[in-house]
Amino acid sequence: MAQKETNEAADVKVDLPEQVRVRAEKRERLLADGRNPYPVLVPVTATISEVREKYDLAAGEETDDFVGVAGRVMLSRNTGKLCFVTLMDGEGNKLQAMLSAREIGADSLKSYKADVDLGDHLFVYGRVISSRTGELSVMAIPGSTPDERTGVVPPAWMLTCKSILPLPKTFEGKDGASVLSEEQRVRRRELDMIMRPRAREMVRLRARVVKSLRDYFDEQGFIEMETPILQNLHGGAAARPFTTHMNAYDTDLYLRIAPELFLKRCLIGGIERNFEINRNFRNEGADSSHSPEFTMLEAYAAYGNYDTIAQLTKELIQNAAIAATGSTLVTLADGTEYDLGGEWKEMDLYSTLSEKIGEQITPETPRERLVELAEERGIVVEDYYVPGKLAEMLWEEEVGDDLYEPTFVKNFPEDTSPLVKQHRSRKGVVEKWDLYVRGFELATGYSELNDPVVQRERFEKQSLDAANGDPEAMEVDEEFLQAIELGMPPAGGMGMGIDRLLMAITGLGIRETITFPLVKRQG
Repeated sequence: MAQKETNEAADVKVDLPEQVRVRAEKRERLLADGRNPYPVLVPVTATISEVREKYDLAAGEETDDFVGVAGRVMLSRNTGKLCFVTLMDGEGNKLQAMLSAREIGADSLKSYKADVDLGDHLFVYGRVISSRTGELSVMAIPGSTPDERTGVVPPAWMLTCKSILPLPKTFEGKDGASVLSEEQRVRRRELDMIMRPRAREMVRLRARVVKSLRDYFDEQGFIEMETPILQNLHGGAAARPFTTHMNAYDTDLYLRIAPELFLKRCLIGGIERNFEINRNFRNEGADSSHSPEFTMLEAYAAYGNYDTIAQLTKELIQNAAIAATGSTLVTLADGTEYDLGGEWKEMDLYSTLSEKIGEQITPETPRERLVELAEERGIVVEDYYVPGKLAEMLWEEEVGDDLYEPTFVKNFPEDTSPLVKQHRSRKGVVEKWDLYVRGFELATGYSELNDPVVQRERFEKQSLDAANGDPEAMEVDEEFLQAIELGMPPAGGMGMGIDRLLMAITGLGIRETITFPLVKRQG
């Protein structure tokens, strides 16, 4: 990061506690003088972006148009009888304001110098002009008539919020002005958004992506659902749950690890095209691609299968990329381009694993041989790992980590996929795919299991796995089994992490794509 100081914040000359004390004293003085630094009514007439869009003035050109604008003070130059201040709105748009003793009076200018600090929120009313250097500006002038919206006669300037903590000193970096460490950016996301344009853009980009998902489902006739976060049983995925206790019922509950079983019950009930964008919680590790609390999309379509749901997923992701960046050819955080467009590659899990290892691996390969192959590669093997788990871990080690282009990896082991329909022509394999992008799993899709007898057998097998020590095994969900015994239509289903979708589009880590990721408490 270049050590070029910017004008985005003050060069701190005193320590932080001293600055806090001085600012707090200013607040108290303003209140004692009857000047509320946190007013309710602010006679704003235009946003900073509206002013910038409307006016294109030559250097020194002036208008007779009056506006009242507000923003955060990011630069202040107090030079004699003319002061310059740069205001910034929430989108990062900036506008200069000029305060002159001739226009607002010597006393008002003196108060401005004494009261206003960097980081404060400030309102300025006056004429739209261009400075001698060509900077679009508002020349502060007191209003003469009440504002129609607020009934307030606009003052030339007024504090709208006095900040007690100063903004940090900043240096110009490749992604904007910032000296915040990654840890500070995550813990103080509001400060990150003030100081770093990329942080603000990520919030807006995420909103565009989520909107594109909802728009697509609405166009395809899907209904958005809401399913419980607190659940009596954890199910719908192989994951360790968080537990909590409900005092009113005196019972232990689980935080949702997936909405799958409830959305399938909606499918059974006649909501044959449904989806949910929800918060899930998994009590597992945290790293650059995993967060214990994350946002998940799941969708189910009656009379579909894992092939049709793969096509739907591809269209969802490509639409999201276009909504976020304008193209399926996205530019990642490191400056490289990544192509999410076109048709995507497909591969078979067992075939590619066999080719990579150099021997035939099938669902019938003895567990003992799979253990040998895993241990040869330094993979830690637990006693409760079923053969399919070992095959998947070997595949991840040998093939998955090297996948770069978008790829559907198809046909997974039956013993790791209790909710998936068995393959139409292959024994021991289910109709499931995982979508890999740049070496990480982005989404998964199934031909959904709808045979209630087989589903009960699979759940009972999961219970045995749990008894043997598998912390991710599901429990027998009798309510779901009763529901599926009513008859569930054939269906394709998919699940995708929204945070990981943002990772795929931006190239950033998961903590950058989540606005407020969970971090360990300090102290």
